Amino acid sequence: MNRPLDIHQVISELKAEGQSFAIATVVRTVSVTAAKAGAKAVIDADGNIVDGWIGGGCAKGAVLKAAKQAVDSGEPCLVSLLPEELAKDVSEAEGVNIATNMCPSQGTMDIFVEPVLPPNELLVLGNSPVAISLEDISPRFGLACTLTSDFESLPKKARFIVVSTQGSGDLKALGAALDIASDYTAFVGSRKKVASLCDKLEQHGYSTEQLEKLKAPAGLNIGAITPDEIALSILAEIIEIRRCGQRGDPAEQKES
Repeated sequence: MNRPLDIHQVISELKAEGQSFAIATVVRTVSVTAAKAGAKAVIDADGNIVDGWIGGGCAKGAVLKAAKQAVDSGEPCLVSLLPEELAKDVSEAEGVNIATNMCPSQGTMDIFVEPVLPPNELLVLGNSPVAISLEDISPRFGLACTLTSDFESLPKKARFIVVSTQGSGDLKALGAALDIASDYTAFVGSRKKVASLCDKLEQHGYSTEQLEKLKAPAGLNIGAITPDEIALSILAEIIEIRRCGQRGDPAEQKES
């Protein structure tokens, strides 16, 4: 058993470090179980217990597996640990994992597994009205936004990047953005303008593969005109990409 610590302090420290982890909480027990309702454990992204306790080997394996899946998907789940004769007659529902309790005690436990993920990083290059609007509203959607006009000192990776220079260092900013590993790199500007910029970037040695990852114009086509509307369309596109990894292809969802 792990040494007794203030589990809430551990959670705070992991959040401050920007770590991904899961919190497993025993919410119900029936008959004899090692852990009782209210028992908690903090589990890291690799499926290892950082601190806390949620029972012995019968529950541990199923919960650690569920915790890793929850961190990977970003979705919470309920682990229901049941005696063998009950487990075989129960079908898994969405968000519920059924596990068999092979321990002699044959108790029942329900453990809620909640992922805790750091805010996704949004890097905005430029100081245009759209860039300022993105900085203002993006935290409401769980994004940690960095707004910068310094294109020399940039990170090597950021999940989401938006170039919104709008005439002030467009080529330099776009080239810097394409050098950063990301899931989404977008440019705020017309198709004609970005085509001209891409021609110049190609002459500067940027590959077709690098240029093809650029999304331009940035954002979903919602008829946006004002800076706030354009920022909203970009955030909608980012949300679509972020949720796609958790719930499948958005196009398939619309058809279902």
